[in-house]
Amino acid sequence: MRKLIKRLVLLALLGAMAFVGFYFVYPDVGEYAKKNPDKTAFMLWREAQWAEKGQKKHITKRWVPLSQVSPALLKAVLIGEDDKFYQHEGFDFDALEQAMEKNMKAGRFKAGASTISQQLTKNLFLSPEKSLTRKFKEAILTWRLERALSKRRILELYVNVAEWGDGIFGVEAAARHYFGKPASQLSTMEAARLAAVLPNPIRFVATSDQKYVTFRAGLIHNIMVRRGIAIEDFQEVMDTKDEPGVEGGTGGGNNDTAKANASGQTPAETERLAGRTPATTAPAPAETSPERIAGRSPADGPPAPEPGAERLGGRVPAAPATGSPARP
Repeated sequence: MRKLIKRLVLLALLGAMAFVGFYFVYPDVGEYAKKNPDKTAFMLWREAQWAEKGQKKHITKRWVPLSQVSPALLKAVLIGEDDKFYQHEGFDFDALEQAMEKNMKAGRFKAGASTISQQLTKNLFLSPEKSLTRKFKEAILTWRLERALSKRRILELYVNVAEWGDGIFGVEAAARHYFGKPASQLSTMEAARLAAVLPNPIRFVATSDQKYVTFRAGLIHNIMVRRGIAIEDFQEVMDTKDEPGVEGGTGGGNNDTAKANASGQTPAETERLAGRTPATTAPAPAETSPERIAGRSPADGPPAPEPGAERLGGRVPAAPATGSPARP
């Protein structure tokens, strides 16, 4: 009996090693460094789901390079989905720890911590089933994906294969479906609304007045405003010419300042030449309450032009509609 048990354990170990080795070499994740996927594993799974229910639906998608996607959309997705995308190597271990603590306290699966790289791996190669086996496959493939592709390429693939609605895949199809415009022309609020529905794009609609969508989009947009990303509302102020009498007019410190500036003097020199002592400007107070979602401090942003962003992590995913699994 002992010999039999030992043999079974040995076979199990060999099977596990073979399983691990298989996903270290297959599929070829490196091909997506240049190749754009036709249909992902998740798209095929969605089509099979429709066929099983007898639903006559089809995939709507339209590929666009990252250069044709609104920077606001990219910022909104990073804020909403992966605050440390440019710092981690596929896994956000701090977010994982927080999610585990919340799940243990709740006694059930309450919060997820998947990075954009993990979500892309699942969409490209796996199914949405919730199992340890799938998560194990996901971990290996994510590790390989991060080493084979650049961050820019991972983000480009993600926004083009992510599901934004029932059968709507990719940001270009989503932008045209919901807002009647290409992805390159999305406003900051439209971008925030699209990013807000990513956790469950079947249940939530970007253009709806659903409380979840409104609240989450508002959080994302507020962070964008604080970071100077959402500035189109102030463009009119920046483009408006000075009123007559202010620039080149007569009287007052404004005219003196304009003349001094025209001569190359700094505002401080202007004040001093006018016989005035400029008031000392107090330094901006340290931010005691940085943008925090679910109790998480923002990560240090990456070098421009792709700063890091707060992840709306630790959220409570809403219960999915029937037959539509929420993203793990």
